[in-house]
Amino acid sequence: MDRNFLDDYFKMEREHWWFRVREGIILDQFKTSVYKGAPLQILNVGAATGRSSEMLEPFGIVQSIEYDEPSYRFCHDVLKMKIDQGSITELPYPDNAFDCVCAFDVVEHVEDDQKAISELFRVCKPGGKVFITVPAFMSLWSNHDVVNHHFRRYQKNQLLNLFFPHGGRLIRTTYFNFFLFMPIFLVRSLQRIFIRTKQSALKPDNDMIESGFINAVFQSIFSFERSLLKKISFPFGVSLLLLWEKK
Repeated sequence: MDRNFLDDYFKMEREHWWFRVREGIILDQFKTSVYKGAPLQILNVGAATGRSSEMLEPFGIVQSIEYDEPSYRFCHDVLKMKIDQGSITELPYPDNAFDCVCAFDVVEHVEDDQKAISELFRVCKPGGKVFITVPAFMSLWSNHDVVNHHFRRYQKNQLLNLFFPHGGRLIRTTYFNFFLFMPIFLVRSLQRIFIRTKQSALKPDNDMIESGFINAVFQSIFSFERSLLKKISFPFGVSLLLLWEKK
């Protein structure tokens, strides 16, 4: 991540409508299916500017790791966070070390996603949980994915096929950002057809909407979905969540 962008991303992780509601969705699932009251040993892979690690701190001891050098330095030097630098495909931790291993919107950045998932399982304790989120559906591929260096977007079966070989059991998988799927699909489809953007001018979707009113509307829609996700799973969405128990 460009060092000049880190301050903006730090603010975005804590204030942008998508990050705020995604955090709530993750926490709802964590409280329901992962945390049982006793402090956990948690690994957070891909800490970015630290908000996901801060989010997990009430549940135990959080060890963070980040591949990107500027992001690692930001968390280590500025935030004074307990963090290592390293890759999801070569985690510098022993086998069976953590009660819960998290990677929120990380796996899509890795070319060898099978190796990434294997490493998440390797460092997770038997009976522990592997918890990830990823962007969904290649039909939504856009400049947002290009500028964020994604290799792919996932459908549920693709993601499950990465987990099945490791045994254990599925706790929960669901798409989310369901109600905004069609507007986002239409906008991205039109961009692909009519807009030819220079690589130097590409911007992520999170950075494109500056209207406070529009952000508030999107947050309200997404927040309503959060309450429904406690009871149902959606058949499609912009993102995908998966929580798995290691055998």
